[in-house]
Amino acid sequence: MATPTPTRVIPFSNDAIAEAARLILAGEPVAVPTETVYGLAADATNAEAVARIYGAKGRPSFNPLIVHVPDLAAAAAMGDFDDQARELASLHWPGPLTLVVPIRNGARIASLVTAGLPTIALRVPAHPAMQSLLKAVGRPLAAPSANASGRISPTRASHVLASLNGRIPLIIDGGATERGIESTIIAALGGKLRLLRRGPVEVQAEESSTGIEAPGMMASHYAPAKSLRLDALEAAADEFLIGFGPVAGDLSLSSRGDVVEAAAHLFDLLHRADASPRPRIAIAPIGGDGLAAAIRDRLKRAAAPRP
Repeated sequence: MATPTPTRVIPFSNDAIAEAARLILAGEPVAVPTETVYGLAADATNAEAVARIYGAKGRPSFNPLIVHVPDLAAAAAMGDFDDQARELASLHWPGPLTLVVPIRNGARIASLVTAGLPTIALRVPAHPAMQSLLKAVGRPLAAPSANASGRISPTRASHVLASLNGRIPLIIDGGATERGIESTIIAALGGKLRLLRRGPVEVQAEESSTGIEAPGMMASHYAPAKSLRLDALEAAADEFLIGFGPVAGDLSLSSRGDVVEAAAHLFDLLHRADASPRPRIAIAPIGGDGLAAAIRDRLKRAAAPRP
């Protein structure tokens, strides 16, 4: 069996974007930073390219992908936006909000992207690297998080390399991501709004408990290799404790109890805990609504029994 070619890591620059665009137009996926986490981007109109995302991640084919586009006009060409969806897009794009809307007839999107659903998940990212790449390729980009499926999401290029080295040709290194947690996902269907995934943007919408309609809805997701214990006030002898607020821990998400800081550090500290010599991980309680609830959702899935 041939030895996998090591993945190149190139700092974000015009040359890096040009090389990434060349690879994407040749049907390859590349990792690129967004304001939320690093994404694994490929041409959303090319079924083989999208299949390479699934192959690199080991992702279940029933879990749909988010399509990244440069602006609302490009999104509206692929999805049917009602008044509520347009208002949300106008308020929060570019930014960490994904909208699930009916897919338009004739949209040139590979069916693998939507996992056979009659809807499409769309986002206009704010990060200059992803925006530059979208402009360079001139095509919508399917881009789930750049990690092996179900594992800890990547907020640094080193996280991507640890998970996908040899599986993808290129990572654009744009430093640590700003938000550190995946986008909020809202379904705007049938004249009402449903919350499919909590994230940095707070939207008044009813909770959804239906099947898998969007990324991040599997019961076990964002998972470290080690077992994870939630709401820990202190560590057992064999645990690496991630603290928050008054619970200091080995490392802290935020010693002052700031949930924005905690979200930005969440996946980075989970990676560090997973790499520690201790066999188990514990994490302190994170109380509150809004972003704190989004963090708890990620941790609940990370701690869930593996399928």
